[in-house]
Amino acid sequence: MRAFGRFTLQRLLGKSDATMTWLAVDNATSAEAMLSMPRLPPVGNADLAQWLYAARRASKLDHPNIAAVADFGVHEHWPFIAVDRRAGITLEEWLAQHPVPGVDESTGWIASLLRGLAFAHEAGVPHLDLQLHNIVVNERGQAAVMAFGVAPDGAADAVAPRRPADSRAMPLEPTVLRQQRVSAERDVLACGIVLHRLLTGERVLANADVAQVIAAMAPHGREFIRLPWTTPHPIPDPLRAIANRSTTSQARLRYRSARTFLGALDGWREAAQDSGGPVALLLDRLHTVGHLPALPGLVARVQRVTNRESQRTDEIARFLLPDLALSFELLKTLNSVQVQGTQIAGNGPVLTLRRVVALIGVDGVRAAANSLRIWPGPLDGEGSRALRATIDRVRLAGHMAQALRPAGYDAEVVYLIAVLQNLGRLLVSYHFTDEAEQIRQLMQPIPASLGDSGPAAAEQAGLTEELAAFAVLGVDIEAFGSAAARQWGLGDEILHMIRRLPSEPPVRKPDGDGELLRIVASAANDVVDALELPAAKVAAALQRVISRYARVLKISTRILHDAVQEARDALKSVMRPPRTAAESALAALDSQSEEVSVVANAAPAAPAFADSTTGPA
Repeated sequence: MRAFGRFTLQRLLGKSDATMTWLAVDNATSAEAMLSMPRLPPVGNADLAQWLYAARRASKLDHPNIAAVADFGVHEHWPFIAVDRRAGITLEEWLAQHPVPGVDESTGWIASLLRGLAFAHEAGVPHLDLQLHNIVVNERGQAAVMAFGVAPDGAADAVAPRRPADSRAMPLEPTVLRQQRVSAERDVLACGIVLHRLLTGERVLANADVAQVIAAMAPHGREFIRLPWTTPHPIPDPLRAIANRSTTSQARLRYRSARTFLGALDGWREAAQDSGGPVALLLDRLHTVGHLPALPGLVARVQRVTNRESQRTDEIARFLLPDLALSFELLKTLNSVQVQGTQIAGNGPVLTLRRVVALIGVDGVRAAANSLRIWPGPLDGEGSRALRATIDRVRLAGHMAQALRPAGYDAEVVYLIAVLQNLGRLLVSYHFTDEAEQIRQLMQPIPASLGDSGPAAAEQAGLTEELAAFAVLGVDIEAFGSAAARQWGLGDEILHMIRRLPSEPPVRKPDGDGELLRIVASAANDVVDALELPAAKVAAALQRVISRYARVLKISTRILHDAVQEARDALKSVMRPPRTAAESALAALDSQSEEVSVVANAAPAAPAFADSTTGPA
């Protein structure tokens, strides 16, 4: 023990290259405290003044997941921040007693740390040296961050410029704002490293110093960190995707903010505990915003087509089918819990628009069209362009399913099943635009020049959509579609059909018409996925689709080629949302001819399967 001002230092609780934490006793009150201080004192009065400024700002942070500062000051040119020992023990101490915490405990701590970091970052206060000895766990098992502002500026010099000497104007200066952003990203990466430490029960890269681990990772080093397949506790796939994204070798794909990391982790935790999460948020937004925006001019076009006394129900249905928002609204209207109670017993869910039109009448169709938000709803320009691309891709899958369907199966039914297999993707594109963009980025291949093992490595495939959704939202993207479809009253049979086949198991002979429809729709979506690959990879990807489905669907290279062309031609014939105000005006003038084109080119109704979602009559 040794004296340190009014404190007596009892033992070292932990240290890194930048900071250290001591257990101390306040001689004036006999109370224990944890003293955090830099490993080296500031050089000169200017550096000391900067340190005190940072400590003063940090001491004002008030958040449940930030340990309250009891005191801060300087003793013999050595600065310190004191935290009451009653705040808890350090995570390093906890792990010395319990080497391998459970998954729920570990993720709960990380979520708490991210909440504290997010609050501090939004106040412009980075931590700069998140280590196990700077994390406290209280007697209730709750975690908090301490020692904000303790690490000197030099702790982050590798990733950010130093603060300017004149700190009075600091918060608004572009250089400082840039430093705060980069330093915050460093804190988030450190949090990911701590998560790996907790889940594996071992030091990451065999190093206790998180800052040294960061220095060994890209872009400064070549080390990469992924969870091993053998861990003390089983790790669910969503959590594995989240943890691996937090420390991926591709710096551009890591979580850029504590809020983003927290959103994915909370999404998984809440979904696992069935206590809300992104899916619950989506269902709430469906009530307030609707599922998708309608195409421009929809209400007027619906009014015109339903005013024609000679227009048949199937013609109206084919005209409505290209607008996904209206198609979904009509299915929801007729299959909702309220409407199901009035349907004839035994009819079951409806999956053809012509039956919907026959049951609710043209007035019901008009009411459904009037209830929709007009394109692009609340989306900005970039978001609307991304959603439009997703809608076009989904329509192409629907037309592809029509082209691939066996004889005797209803074209409209198979179209809607292929479209509904993308319902989750569509809803995320509309309601979670930022997250949708993150998912798209994670799915992009990693260039060879940026590979984990350096420039000589081959190009690496991006994440699958499922894993990317786990890493961003914490849940499978199909969960959004299933939740919405269930809310619309589509029933278990349809919920099974609209869940796309997993990619790994071989496609087996279907045991019924519903399973065959699911296979056809999955094949159509696999084809469209292949068409979106870089040109050099399309042929091989399409051949894999043929090999996978040939035995069940009897498809060949020629059949698939013709189906692709047929689907593309069908997509060109349907209406698209105008891109500009001028195009909108032209579309309004040409709406009559557009309407005729849609009706004339829509796929003809099949002779069987007219009012059912099961096999041929």
